[in-house]
Amino acid sequence: MTGQGLQDFLRDYEAAHPHDVCTVDREVSLDQDISAAVWELAERGQHPLLRFPRVAGADREVVTNLFASRPRIERMLGAEPGELHETYQRRAAAAMPMSEVDDGPVGDRVDTGDRVDLRSLPLLTHFATDLGPYITSGIVVAEDSDTGRGNLSYHRSVVASATSLGTSLHSRGDLWRLLQDAAAGGRRLPVAMVIGAHPLFMLAASARVGFGVDEREIAGGLLGEPLEVVRTPTHGLRVPASAEVVLEGEIDPAADEDEGPFGEFSGYSSDRSTRNRIDVCTVMQRSGAVWLDVVGGNSHEHLNLGRVPREAEMIAKLKDRFGSVVAVHYPQSGTHFHCYVAVDQRRPGEARQALLGLLGWDPYLKTVVAVDADVDVTSDSEVLWALATHFQPGRDMMVVDGLPGSALDPSADKLGTTSRLALDATRGEGFDAQRIKISAAARTVGREIAIDALADPAG
Repeated sequence: MTGQGLQDFLRDYEAAHPHDVCTVDREVSLDQDISAAVWELAERGQHPLLRFPRVAGADREVVTNLFASRPRIERMLGAEPGELHETYQRRAAAAMPMSEVDDGPVGDRVDTGDRVDLRSLPLLTHFATDLGPYITSGIVVAEDSDTGRGNLSYHRSVVASATSLGTSLHSRGDLWRLLQDAAAGGRRLPVAMVIGAHPLFMLAASARVGFGVDEREIAGGLLGEPLEVVRTPTHGLRVPASAEVVLEGEIDPAADEDEGPFGEFSGYSSDRSTRNRIDVCTVMQRSGAVWLDVVGGNSHEHLNLGRVPREAEMIAKLKDRFGSVVAVHYPQSGTHFHCYVAVDQRRPGEARQALLGLLGWDPYLKTVVAVDADVDVTSDSEVLWALATHFQPGRDMMVVDGLPGSALDPSADKLGTTSRLALDATRGEGFDAQRIKISAAARTVGREIAIDALADPAG
């Protein structure tokens, strides 16, 4: 670690992995150009960290696609290839208290009163179907008024005026609970929105933990040192000292604001929203701040940022409870709604126990599929092959109805109530077909032929 800021990470990462960073020299628009670049690269199987130093209408560089690559997230955590989830869990478990400092780079410029104008920020429109330009990387910091314990959570936000944001608390998580507590006490809820921070702080903000567990301490565990924080000028909320931008303000439980539609992780535009309003009183920025964006929709970055901590938690739970589980994967094709689990069954029914565990533990999951240990859960085609050849609908399907799910699922009701489906595509007892094989020696010959053929297609 040479610093806890986003720019520290960008400098060090580009020096170590220049092949994985793409700086776009041409001028681009704030209106969809950056999303279009991410999508076009993804269709070619490319997910570089993207830097846009020339953005029309922006007074600073825009950075995006930070979490689009799993190998890059492994490098962020210092994990060996293939050990992403184990490393995340181990470091997150080593949470440590914050270190409060008197000042930091985020305090280089502090605007209050008439100098606050959110419309001056480099706000991006991501999709033609969006209401307008959105802040997508904003992490809302709130603290329990009694204990001081903090909560971090992501909330899409659109600028409604020079000093207000429309936002949605559709997850109805801990921030929603803190807001209801404030409403019950006749108070407004002080909040701060962090836009641009070290990626490990951002991963910590995605952690799913119990109420009262402070994700800022998890950030310290991921960083390997206490997170350095400063207090915001008005409400004294503790935010990363090296953040790029921090917006300080309040949520009025009695106020609402138009928000949505916005392109969500389902791949659909969603106008489901709690229509909350954040009134901003202070804008803090470091000198030479960059603008960090997260392209929404079902982009690799948006999904990875949410699911890597979720996968790590689920894998740890499953392996601890069910010793036959060997691998878990949330496929890109399933957004946050599908999961595949590979099981080395020692006795009948173990795969079904794992399936039910997943459906019970992860409220976003709608469909889970169990396969045998020799099936690659990272391959949709392998899992579909297992379904085609091992699965009998009348015997191997379990449906549970009326469970709480994601409000952003367009097929669920407006509160997100959903059905859940478990598919057991393991071979099971009495399965006597033999999977075809090619010998190792023949595979070596075949590999040599394929290399020669590709090198000389006309050969």
